[in-house]
Amino acid sequence: MRRGKPTTKETFRDQLRAHEVERVWAQDEGRFGLKVWFRRRWCPFRERPPWVFVDRYCWCWVYAAVEPSSGANVVLLLPGMDTACQQIFLDTLAAALPGERVGVVQDGAGAHRSTALRWPDTLVRLPLPPYSPELNPVEALFRHLRARLANRIFADLEELETALTTELQHFWADRTGLQSLTGYSWWVKAVADMHA
Repeated sequence: MRRGKPTTKETFRDQLRAHEVERVWAQDEGRFGLKVWFRRRWCPFRERPPWVFVDRYCWCWVYAAVEPSSGANVVLLLPGMDTACQQIFLDTLAAALPGERVGVVQDGAGAHRSTALRWPDTLVRLPLPPYSPELNPVEALFRHLRARLANRIFADLEELETALTTELQHFWADRTGLQSLTGYSWWVKAVADMHA
């Protein structure tokens, strides 16, 4: 793994060329739990919305990598956000893309920068600047999932994981939905220029 300057919109294309990657993916993890996320909801005039509230702190983590230019993705549900889980995900991502040199855009989370992490030879880490989730297209996937699961109560983590998998299956069946959701114009242009 090479460490370098942060990836920004302005430096993205040049970094892809400098690292000589064939493809570039965005990767991050999102925490999903049994605590209910509230969103606006419709109800009859002058009636109080029927909010159901459960405040249980049990979580699973959705590890996701997406290729915004094609809608291709790799997703795992793992029990924590630590170096061991990150290693499992990176090994899975490398196995899904055999023989290709792939740039992986990530934020600066501790598990992403851990010295105990063994990056597969085919993956190149492209770090984002601090506090810039808007530059990581995979965040759009997490926003979509949270909106779809808002105002719902799950009995246990198994039921939550089933609901997450059901939502993700839409993207697995039709990549154009994920491509539309994560295909930021500056990202797609930089990838196209990289291959020109």
